[in-house]
Amino acid sequence: MTPQHHLPADIERTSMAIITEELQARGADIPPENAAVVKRVIHTTADFDYAENLQFTPGAAAAGVAAMQAGATIITDTNMALAGITKPGLARLGGRALCFMAEPAVAEAARAAGTTRAVAAMHLAAQQYPGAVLAVGNAPTALLAIAEEIETGLRPALVIGVPVGFVNVVESKERLLAVCEQYGVPAIIAMGRKGGSTVAAAICNALLYSAAEMLDPTARGWK
Repeated sequence: MTPQHHLPADIERTSMAIITEELQARGADIPPENAAVVKRVIHTTADFDYAENLQFTPGAAAAGVAAMQAGATIITDTNMALAGITKPGLARLGGRALCFMAEPAVAEAARAAGTTRAVAAMHLAAQQYPGAVLAVGNAPTALLAIAEEIETGLRPALVIGVPVGFVNVVESKERLLAVCEQYGVPAIIAMGRKGGSTVAAAICNALLYSAAEMLDPTARGWK
């Protein structure tokens, strides 16, 4: 077998062209403002179900891009998602990404409250970074904590709710979507069971690349 391409930039461009063609062949009706996010997630997962599963509250993608352009702080629920977020994109825009899951104070707060570290981490994020982008790819309990915080006044710049799994995942996403719609909080949510830390990172990267005009890999220094 002779590889079609050798250089990363060529591989990504061809992959995105294939994704665009297949979406058109499937008759997917994706609003232009959401296309970069949907395509980046499909590029990451090779799963075209995300063309239907990803739900955007009105203006959510634009709000995410605006937040990134303003140098947003991104809070993730896993170090895996944190590792996957583009550091050059963050640097270009003056943003940062953080994860509190390994913080001793978070572990202690979770033990004291009899809850998960994900819940404690999101409550801490709400206190310290109330206008952050919250990106959850693993813990449905984190989505429930965010929903509670929103009901008591928290207004994140954007909530990315894409946990993967079988227990409380579908229900937590549905609750978060309803709360975000009720209070006008921008949200991007992968409905159903699918998701994961890689999906959370992919959504963050799509927004960062859009905000920093880095959607084409050559803008990231690739060849």
